[in-house]
Amino acid sequence: MGKLIVIEGLDGSGKSTQLNLLPDKLKAKGIDCRSVSFPNYEDDSSALVKMYLAGQFGSKPDDVNAFAASCFYAVDRYASFKKDWGKYYSDGGVIVSGRYTTSNAVHQCSKLPETEWESFLSWLYDFEYNKLGIPKPDKVIFLDMPTEVSQKLLDGRYSADGGHKDIHESDVAYLNQCRKAALFTADYSGWVKIPCAKDSNPRTIEEIAKDVLAETLKIL
Repeated sequence: MGKLIVIEGLDGSGKSTQLNLLPDKLKAKGIDCRSVSFPNYEDDSSALVKMYLAGQFGSKPDDVNAFAASCFYAVDRYASFKKDWGKYYSDGGVIVSGRYTTSNAVHQCSKLPETEWESFLSWLYDFEYNKLGIPKPDKVIFLDMPTEVSQKLLDGRYSADGGHKDIHESDVAYLNQCRKAALFTADYSGWVKIPCAKDSNPRTIEEIAKDVLAETLKIL
């Protein structure tokens, strides 16, 4: 089997940027790899995810329970694994993933009472890694960006390109709860946490990229 490294973080944490940078940095060191990202919006497998995020099942994240929403995302990952990168991984390839089961852990866990977080995570990991049979990550790197900083970055992004926040990105109370759940999940699951802000200001992309690369190389 190969290696699976996941870059995780809340909206506005810079996941996509780091996902774009890491493969090139690994290849510069002679390490071949492939990158994937979830949800896979270009594939039909993400249809239910797109409907959910567009608010077709309700205008608030809580309108779809944690278990139902988890299934939407899990099926998309299963399809991607079976159709796209499963053989490469099974043959020993290195996969760098932007989001994964880890995003279900953070976003869906946050919908539940804190007393149910551990049992939900146990169910989720068993469902995706054992029942569906997709790979368990070898390392999860969590980009920890405070909500107030990420919201400023998201506001700048969408004002520049004319886009709109989805039902997750526009609900600040939900995002604050997600960060609380994320920090719990990171500790519970043994994720590596990389701080993305200092004194209420974002760290530079290159500073964060250096930390991400260093953590990745530890398992390669």
